[in-house]
Amino acid sequence: MPSNPAPWWRSAVIYQVYVRSFADGNGDGVGDIAGIRSRLPYLKSLGIDAIWINPWYKSPMADHGYDVADYRAIDPLFGTLADAEALIEEAHRHGIRVIPDIVPNHTSDQHAWFQAALTAGPGSPERERYHFRDGRGPDGSEPPNNWRSVFGGPAWTRLPDGQWYLHLFAPEQPDLNWQHPEVRAEFEDILRFWFRRGVDGFRIDVAHGLVKDPELPDLPTRNAAEAADTPAPGDETDHPYWNRDEVHAIYQAWRRVADEFPGDRSFVAEAWADTPERLAAYVRPDALHTAFNFDFLMTSWDAADLRRVIDRSLDTLGSVGAPATWVLSNHDVVRHPSRFGRTVAKKWVANAPYRPEGPLDLELGVRRARAAALLMLSLPGGAYVYQGEELGLAEVEDLPEDVLQDPIWERSGHTDPGRDGCRVPIPWSGQSSPYGFSPEDATGRPWLPQPAHWKDLSVAAQTGDPASMLELYRRALHLRRDHPALGDGDLTWLDAPAGVLAHHREPGFACIVNLSAEPYELPAHEAVLLTSGGPLDNGCLGPDQAVWLAM
Repeated sequence: MPSNPAPWWRSAVIYQVYVRSFADGNGDGVGDIAGIRSRLPYLKSLGIDAIWINPWYKSPMADHGYDVADYRAIDPLFGTLADAEALIEEAHRHGIRVIPDIVPNHTSDQHAWFQAALTAGPGSPERERYHFRDGRGPDGSEPPNNWRSVFGGPAWTRLPDGQWYLHLFAPEQPDLNWQHPEVRAEFEDILRFWFRRGVDGFRIDVAHGLVKDPELPDLPTRNAAEAADTPAPGDETDHPYWNRDEVHAIYQAWRRVADEFPGDRSFVAEAWADTPERLAAYVRPDALHTAFNFDFLMTSWDAADLRRVIDRSLDTLGSVGAPATWVLSNHDVVRHPSRFGRTVAKKWVANAPYRPEGPLDLELGVRRARAAALLMLSLPGGAYVYQGEELGLAEVEDLPEDVLQDPIWERSGHTDPGRDGCRVPIPWSGQSSPYGFSPEDATGRPWLPQPAHWKDLSVAAQTGDPASMLELYRRALHLRRDHPALGDGDLTWLDAPAGVLAHHREPGFACIVNLSAEPYELPAHEAVLLTSGGPLDNGCLGPDQAVWLAM
């Protein structure tokens, strides 16, 4: 055992728990803290190191908890503060760390601060905590600028008193003014509140979006014929609200707060950056610990593209001493078996919903997802597993319109179904819905309907089946924990033909992924540790398959 082992977060596998859809403890059809506690033994057996919990704070749920009314209280839909404290303690007994979400870019419009601002009126100190402005035009009836909401529509809403307020997301999510000292002090106190209760870190929502240009300038439009409805992205080195340099002083202060507490408390940033260099600025030694690697998540199933992203991520983050992180899916994007099962490639756009195109070959998507899991878990650094990906769940693309709840659906004028398809409650057991998600005596249906074929993908159905996705993840996660070559460190690329990724890690490990259309004859090796697709065919790795080798 090293005298000074590396911090846990440098190589952790963190399992994302979308609370509403993980496990329902009280039978109302919505996941909750009691449900999470009941499944801790499963998470321990899976082999993960920590859980990231999506917002559990008191909220009107206009955006399923990302509109926070009270950062120091648990929403009754999920439980109580005492329940959260019990979960943290119990998870620690299982050797699992707990990382809740923190939502600093905006509050709920029901937050005490925003309600006070509404009451106080224009020009009041209470309004200075948010972005209130007079409108443009002779009567102030036009928004203060042409910014658009990520969820669709204008980023401004007008009040009866004539002023407008900024919301980069839903109108129920007013943006905070991070130039205001009270905002900065309040969030540092919120961090301390939860660190004292034992959380091991935070995932920071919209980490790139806190600071706005105080002049609130228009974004440039693509051409003169296009009005302010379609602002162009502009140069993100000086974007008026994404990735402004001033945001880093906030996170340096947060790092100092985390360092007040023992146990390697850590932050992970949800930071969309236009270059790896700008992403690296978030994870310098005096700032945040890690950041999500959206470049990797957004890359298509192409060997050259993946290698380029892996190299760039390792080089850039390594230059500031930070580990890379790898992720294939989360609660905001189409699940990766459904992305990989399409031949029509589509360029991703940061801060915009991803919608797949073309017919779905789900068998192909699942085969590639299995190979992608072995690639991701073999790379240096940490990794994130979104609940249900270990079951091979695909996007639910046929949800009836009358059940859609994502605010994107309404804000887009019913043209974009939003993110509900990746948030359907996951299956645990049984032959029919709710598949063990809720107890047998449940009074409520799952908050989103589950597909009938999920009976074959439940935890119970896959447990013990060596060909299942669940057992592949279990074997991979346990091998990753036990093998000295895996986790944080370096890799060396091996010679391989176009369409094949092959890398070596010391001591004695190699991962090979065949993204080509032809079988690939494996190099000399001591043993096969794990394959994504079952036994090898005469020492050859088939298309869209991966293997871990002892070298």
